[in-house]
Amino acid sequence: MILIVDDDSAIRMSLRLLLTRNGYETATAAGPAEAMAAVRSVNLDLVIMDMNYSRSTSGEEGLTLLRQIKVFHPETPVILITAWGNIPLAVEGMRAGAFDFITKPWDNRSMLTSVATALTLGKAGEKPDAQDFDRSRIVGNDPALLSVLETIRRVAATDAPVLITGENGTGKELIADAIHCNSKRRHKPMVKVNLGGMPPALFESEMFGHRKGAFTGAVADREGRFALAEGGTIFLDEIGELDLNSQVKLLRVLQEHTYEPLGDSRTRRSDVRVVCATNADLHSLMDKGAFREDLYYRINLITVALPPLRERRDDIPLIAEHLLRKACERTGHAMPIITPEATELLKRQPWPGNIRQLSNILERTMLVTPGNILDFRDFQAQGLSADGNTEGSPRRLKNAEITAIENALTACGGNISRAAAILGITRQTLYRRMEKYNIGNAH
Repeated sequence: MILIVDDDSAIRMSLRLLLTRNGYETATAAGPAEAMAAVRSVNLDLVIMDMNYSRSTSGEEGLTLLRQIKVFHPETPVILITAWGNIPLAVEGMRAGAFDFITKPWDNRSMLTSVATALTLGKAGEKPDAQDFDRSRIVGNDPALLSVLETIRRVAATDAPVLITGENGTGKELIADAIHCNSKRRHKPMVKVNLGGMPPALFESEMFGHRKGAFTGAVADREGRFALAEGGTIFLDEIGELDLNSQVKLLRVLQEHTYEPLGDSRTRRSDVRVVCATNADLHSLMDKGAFREDLYYRINLITVALPPLRERRDDIPLIAEHLLRKACERTGHAMPIITPEATELLKRQPWPGNIRQLSNILERTMLVTPGNILDFRDFQAQGLSADGNTEGSPRRLKNAEITAIENALTACGGNISRAAAILGITRQTLYRRMEKYNIGNAH
């Protein structure tokens, strides 16, 4: 049962007609007394309420009703309806426990999507079949990781926006991939955008596209990232790096599901699932005024917090084997064996760079080590120490780097581009290292 609360009979009738036509059972209430009577007597699955149902300018009555509903039914999701100019009121409602907010005039498709998502996620105890969940690229059995997988298994089938948090190198992009690959949008594009590397002046053009002549240098029409992701998923990495002006523009398209390419007066609809990621503390940024709270609640319907590698030490052997196998497929190297002593050494490290750092150490050690067995001494030669200190001797690190470069060049027959790819660095960086260590002919 879905309860619709609004003092405007036209809005109540409109919402009721929309929902009943789509197979939902509904009830209506014109004010707080009727709403609370329904809350006390009817088994509700969802409440949709206008925060300004009483024509109040402050919205306090709406907040009071929301809090009363959450007291009687804390698990029942509540979707708020508010005007664009009253988004701060919707933010207050989200703080009070609302599930989502929609601005007027709403789009029926967006309303139905929010309703379906709220009802799906509100069904505690009902879980998708684990056999249907693809986690092939996510390795490990740590309880914290399994909790993350359970969350994304549950939300993947919905269109709920997801915020993935965690330190650099923890695998946020892999989680985003898993959400998309297990969603109903998996046969549509997944577009990945690094917002941290996008200049503010290019944000609108990059995200929404432009028409020829829209600005100096716009010599041809260009589709934006939202258009490229149409029907699929857009992954916005480093969302915490976005400047405030760009945040407003992003909030508009996420809220209204429409945008206009630069130089084009026509409004385009956007049907895109949004997944964001950050290693920043967004709460701290909001306190400093550097991140909009209304945008935070728009992207943060579901939060997935990834644990750092140092909190998943028992998973390190599995992860190491997986990373080495990928490296061997990429380089053509024979799959090496890591000795038990070396495995224990890896498990003792703090890994400030997390899985990305572990991957680099493993591949570098494999390339510079003769034979097919990686012992703890081989990893110590790459800067790992028995007490977990990863700094190591500068001379030892220098010698290891020279050996890694020479081995990569030998394996590639002197091809700089291929050697750089094996080493995980750019061609320019490899040239600089070769010059620094006087390796071969770097010119």
